[in-house]
Amino acid sequence: MYEKCGVFGVYGLEGAAEIAYLGLFSLQHRGQESAGIVVSDGRKFREHRGTGLVAEVFSTESLRKLTGHIALGHVRYSTTGSSSPRNVQPFLGECRFGTLAIAHNGNLTNTLTLWRKLAKKGAVFHSATDTELVLHLVAQSVFDNLEDALKEALWQMRGAFSLGVMSARTLFAARDPWGFRPLCLGKLREGYLISSESCAFDVLGAEFIREIEPGEMLVIDENGPRSFFYAYSSRKAFCVFELIYFARPDSVVFGNSVYEARKKMGMLLAQKEDCLADMVVPVLDSGLCAALGFAEASGIPFEFALVRNPYVGRTFIQPSQDLRDLGVRLKLNPMRSLIKGKRIIVIEDSIVRGSTSSQRIATLKAAGAKEVHMRVSSPPHRFPCFYGIDFPTREELLAASMNLEEIRAFLGLDSLRYLTLEGLQQSLVPPENQYCFACFTGEYPVPPEEGTGKLVLEEHVVSRR
Repeated sequence: MYEKCGVFGVYGLEGAAEIAYLGLFSLQHRGQESAGIVVSDGRKFREHRGTGLVAEVFSTESLRKLTGHIALGHVRYSTTGSSSPRNVQPFLGECRFGTLAIAHNGNLTNTLTLWRKLAKKGAVFHSATDTELVLHLVAQSVFDNLEDALKEALWQMRGAFSLGVMSARTLFAARDPWGFRPLCLGKLREGYLISSESCAFDVLGAEFIREIEPGEMLVIDENGPRSFFYAYSSRKAFCVFELIYFARPDSVVFGNSVYEARKKMGMLLAQKEDCLADMVVPVLDSGLCAALGFAEASGIPFEFALVRNPYVGRTFIQPSQDLRDLGVRLKLNPMRSLIKGKRIIVIEDSIVRGSTSSQRIATLKAAGAKEVHMRVSSPPHRFPCFYGIDFPTREELLAASMNLEEIRAFLGLDSLRYLTLEGLQQSLVPPENQYCFACFTGEYPVPPEEGTGKLVLEEHVVSRR
């Protein structure tokens, strides 16, 4: 699956680049493909971007050159466009409003319509990302004020987007009217921060003020922050997968403590558990909280029988299947002395394609496990996502073509059970009608246009060239 991205912004603080660096470091789990920071001192922009992890892209020397009190940073895994260096964000471009930097988390569902509209008006594209579309929409606005032009651009966008936009003297943040992606506001000393997740504020000792609301546009300038609602939707669509997998447990997302939500998923999953097992084993890291809840509710002892190599990134968001498979073997190693001859319940947060889970199960059985049972703290993924997670076709989803027994046999399990949709809904606040469950139900809150899918924009850009 494609990882959604991480956005971090700083306003009104000297050494803004170093602060943004620490913020991006805290958001590294949201994207490991590339990272970038753009800064402004009120007149001049400076940038440093590259492919790789945050610590690989930036050095002490590169950060020292990024002088300024406003910064916008981004960590990326491609949701639209390839992993080419030209697609590394923040996207920096010139228009009639001056230089703008744009960082985007999410995926638009009307990319092709917007691309055709802009291309017809003579727009020339330099990247294969839907982020660049924002710059062109702003540049072609009928309004002469940047704030109004940005508002008009947002009106035309459909789908999932949490944006950071930076001009020479102002930092903007905006969230789509459905609220698919998280975005929050913080305060550090006399300055302000925006972040995809609140966990990034903690390392800086910053105050978490609040989550930016769906349809809200926040403007931070020399007068401080102010905000207004540029659009409204009565139907909210918070991405439930943020709480199941993506977000860090120490974050607050959509009003939920991620840790508490995941633990409750595990507790509800354990209801009516009748498997006679010796231990509950989490798949680290995202299965940990659910496993704690499952063990507590079931009374089955909790054990760390899989040891995680902390220097291996998330297998879920590696850019190729071969790298994902290698990452599985490098990432988790079984404790043979603990596992041998035991009946194990493995707690996993999700099963998407099944390749990662099948390798883990085979590893546990090779280590001597007598029985391996799996409990999954989300319902079966049966439908593609068009809002920034890479399940682009049903053919790639194991549960779309197999029933429960077929999945169990395919994975080599002794038994398999998923959390029900009702159980997942009970784990969350606010009410379930505020969330997007499309990957489980096929009910899309924002219908995608025909042709929406992986690399749609890039295919058209390349063909045009």
